[in-house]
Amino acid sequence: MTENIFHKGEKITIRTMLVVIFFALAKGIAGILSGSIVLTADAIHSAADSFSTFLVWIGLKIAHKKPTERFQYGYYKAENLSTLLVAALIFYAGFEIVKESIIKLFTSYQLHIPLIAMSVALLDAIVMFLVGSYEVRIGRRIHAQSLIADGSESRMHLFSSSVVLLGLLSSYFKIPYLEGIAGIVISFFVFSISWESGRDSTLALMDVSPNPEIEKKIKKILRAQGEVQKLSGLRLRKSGPFVFGEAEIKTAKTVRVERLHEIVEEIQDRIKKEAPQVDSFLVHAEPLEKSKRKIIIPVQEKRGTKTLLSPIFSKSRFFAILEVKKNKLESIRFSKNPFCTKKLRAGLSVASYLLKEKPDILITQEMGPIAFHTLRDHLVEIYQTEQKTIQGALKDFLERRLERLREPTKAKQ
Repeated sequence: MTENIFHKGEKITIRTMLVVIFFALAKGIAGILSGSIVLTADAIHSAADSFSTFLVWIGLKIAHKKPTERFQYGYYKAENLSTLLVAALIFYAGFEIVKESIIKLFTSYQLHIPLIAMSVALLDAIVMFLVGSYEVRIGRRIHAQSLIADGSESRMHLFSSSVVLLGLLSSYFKIPYLEGIAGIVISFFVFSISWESGRDSTLALMDVSPNPEIEKKIKKILRAQGEVQKLSGLRLRKSGPFVFGEAEIKTAKTVRVERLHEIVEEIQDRIKKEAPQVDSFLVHAEPLEKSKRKIIIPVQEKRGTKTLLSPIFSKSRFFAILEVKKNKLESIRFSKNPFCTKKLRAGLSVASYLLKEKPDILITQEMGPIAFHTLRDHLVEIYQTEQKTIQGALKDFLERRLERLREPTKAKQ
């Protein structure tokens, strides 16, 4: 995809450069033959434009080079640098228009072959506007700042050539000042293009975060991944027509290392699919360490932390729901098990019921396969205990003496 983008940009700049050179020659010849100062000046302006287009081509050509040991991130920023140079040339063109316009306020001249001179100016305005619009459209499609800047300047030929045409008409009809005033007005449009192109390229060279829409899209992709519990450290930067980024994600401790790699690959694939301008996106994945956790323990009764644990998970009469913050018990409450007398698929019903509490941890003496997999699939960490009371089980857990269940303790439940 990278090669296609640069190849397309290079082809467009070569075509544009040839068109600009052709009209520079045509206006130069027509300007000399007609004796038109304004047409000759615009021919020089077009010659300078062809040089700026050449700079765009050089920038895209360098940016196309593959990364090396010295330039490990590639040469993409060459495109931003060429945009900055083009912006400087556009500013210079605006300055020249102002200078020529001021001169034209106080000069007049005899115009020869007026119809040919006007036809060349009119054709230049139309063709360069169409060429510039094409450059801008393709530049936006492939996210090439230099093409957008050069195309925007080419589109300004509709105005600058209109000034030329106005100048020719004012000379033909002997109307003073009109050409100079119009030229000064047009120069402000040229300066605005120079400012925007220079600002965008400078910000890109300083690794500014790109379009907020891209950031919003990437955040949505990251948060849509169900196993991502926390997102932080999202950083994006623009380099040439591409975006580079990285982010940190946190998942539950129960997520296996193999699954972490799969999550990272899934995120990267989706980002490249939905945001093709992203050339590289690095994801750092780690288990989430929560300061506050909700722990559920199956129990026989309601007697505070001295309550006895239930030996059978799905048949327990109550569930103790503990809120623990920074390894200290903050609160405890009890919830009655509405499925303790159910005979078939009780484990599934109980697990589904408990998931409404959004627990982080479940501590039990035993657990069947249906309940085990239901809870594990929802990223609940399950620990086995041999303790008889809530107090003992919680103490072992906080002191990291409990083993995490890797598989069910019973074949059926």
